Amino acid sequence: MEEVLATLLQYVDTAMVGQLGEQATASVSITTNVTWLVNSVSGAVGTAILVLISKAAGAGDDKQVKKLSQQALFLALASGVLLEILSLILCPYIPVWMGAEPAIRNQASCYFFIISVPLVFRYVSTVLGASLRAVQDTKTPMLISLAANGLNIVLNYFLIYPANLGVDGAAIASAVSYALSGILMFVSCRKNRQLCWKLREFSVDRKLLAECADVGMPVLGTSMVSCFGYVVFAGLVSGMGTTVFAAHSIAVTAETIFYVPGYGLRSAASTLIGNARGGGNMKRLKTVGILSVLLTVAVMCASGLVLFFGAHLLMSLFTPSRPVVDLGAEMLRLVALSEPFFGLMVVLEGIFYGLGRTRYSFIVETVGMWCVRILFTFLCVRYWGLGLRAVWYCMIADNLCKAVFFAVPFLTKRSRVRQWLGRS
Repeated sequence: MEEVLATLLQYVDTAMVGQLGEQATASVSITTNVTWLVNSVSGAVGTAILVLISKAAGAGDDKQVKKLSQQALFLALASGVLLEILSLILCPYIPVWMGAEPAIRNQASCYFFIISVPLVFRYVSTVLGASLRAVQDTKTPMLISLAANGLNIVLNYFLIYPANLGVDGAAIASAVSYALSGILMFVSCRKNRQLCWKLREFSVDRKLLAECADVGMPVLGTSMVSCFGYVVFAGLVSGMGTTVFAAHSIAVTAETIFYVPGYGLRSAASTLIGNARGGGNMKRLKTVGILSVLLTVAVMCASGLVLFFGAHLLMSLFTPSRPVVDLGAEMLRLVALSEPFFGLMVVLEGIFYGLGRTRYSFIVETVGMWCVRILFTFLCVRYWGLGLRAVWYCMIADNLCKAVFFAVPFLTKRSRVRQWLGRS
């Protein structure tokens, strides 16, 4: 539910801005992949914190949990401030690097600047939210997402329409909601019995930071490889024209809510696998792994069916442009058929994370993104002159390959993962 609510924030922005026309949609969408790239750092830190805290909690080491909670806050603030400064400096150049048409560059730059102002709050929200989930408090982050999204919806309406601020109004609404989310997540961690620590006890523990780096750096590498790939991927599509890029961007956004349940289940799998690993309960570990895969694939089969039959209606919610709606709906029907494989990929990656084996994910992401998606998209667009359908086929092929690569270690009898799972 938290993942769905977070996605709604992006939905609201896209839907309301979409009513302003194709140029407004492109202004918001052109920097989306760069935003994902910036957020990848907080995502990597959050994953490392989740893995280590869940393991310590499973082992019943309350002192270690509190120490890791301190490192989580330090890492969120340090990385958040650094990336915020960098984002604000580079905001005039990013739309140009992304291949935006001259008509939308200023607006896109202004949008990215505004949503980057509260970046440190976004980092705090992501990392401390992972800390709460690691101690199996998933309701609090969900409620915070609900509050942030509610505020965003209200501010979106008043700032975009009555205040007539357009794209800038959408950016301001998002920025305020990010700030609220970060503040509430910090307060919630301070009130949590397992995570709370006295201010005079705060210290930076180099050993724990080294552990975070050992787990988190491969995750960051995975995210960076993925996000740079998405940036290149979007850049290739943006050169196909404003209408095609608008259809592509809206379709990507529309699809999001249908695969985010997989990411929610991935977080649950990572947490429970980490708890079982910390407690040395191998029977529980294997049971959680099997049930996570079955549940995730079942959920993604259902979401894929809904996406397939509701593609046209869904696209029409985001834009009044008929060509954009028709083209985007066609792409959504294609990708709907691959949702179960996407879910399998996501949940298996979560199991690897819970086991603390993050390096393999980096290898899989690198091969899938750059040797499948980017390479063949480049050939389709620049050499073979194919349309958006071919581009989405490349995207689907990437997801299918990753699902296979993640499944192989669990199916091969002599694999290290399978041997590790069999230990008692």
